[in-house]
Amino acid sequence: MSTEPLIKIGICADHGGFELKERIIPFLIENKFQPIDFGAMELNNADDFPDYVIPLAESVSAGDVFRGIAICGSGVGACIAANKVSGVRAALIVDYFSAHQGVEDDDMNLICLGGRVTGYASAEELVLAFLNAKFIGAERHLRRLKKIQDLEN
Repeated sequence: MSTEPLIKIGICADHGGFELKERIIPFLIENKFQPIDFGAMELNNADDFPDYVIPLAESVSAGDVFRGIAICGSGVGACIAANKVSGVRAALIVDYFSAHQGVEDDDMNLICLGGRVTGYASAEELVLAFLNAKFIGAERHLRRLKKIQDLEN
């Protein structure tokens, strides 16, 4: 039996992504991750994605969670909000290649999904590709990241 602590993965969704979030949480547990739920805790059609995405993004930026998963109806709003937090590199992901390549080349630390446009099986595949990918850290990647970090400062 492993005594190694589970990797913390932050996750959040508004009403547009609530159902997908509720499906992804047990999937994370099955795959030996520790989900940290930033809300919504119940379906509320009047909620606003920034109320959940910003705290998640701040937690990712601070290193309190390893990576984040933000879900809204299309994923676009969640992505826009997450990228307003310094240190967050979020992308709307709809394909397997981008899910891992975004980490490998760009050190993406937050994936955004569309709850109304991403099926369950596809979301699971994308999440695993994202979480299992590792930043390569080649000189060209580090150079590009520094230019982005300089903008944030």
